[in-house]
Amino acid sequence: MQGYQVTFFTQEGRRYHGKQLSHWLMQVMHEMPVRGATHLIAAEGLGHDHRFHSWHFVELADRPEEVTIVATAEEVEALFERLGREQFHIFYAKTPVEFGVLGKADS
Repeated sequence: MQGYQVTFFTQEGRRYHGKQLSHWLMQVMHEMPVRGATHLIAAEGLGHDHRFHSWHFVELADRPEEVTIVATAEEVEALFERLGREQFHIFYAKTPVEFGVLGKADS
């Protein structure tokens, strides 16, 4: 199949509708017909403002996070339309990909 890999970049301390932004994104994707999503937490990142964002034992709020999906163009369009109705901003990267499944399904 043809589609896109979309990765959203945020920090652990960002909140939206009373939830951590990354968790809120995962919830929205769960409610939509998105095939799957992965939430990753990084040790360190460099933001668009050239500030380091990193994990510290005393302060986790600045820890970088990514939420990634691989989906068809229609699924990505529906997701972007849904997120466009919200009152927040988030950086993302969108890359064309070919995707599919190999092997037998687990029984």
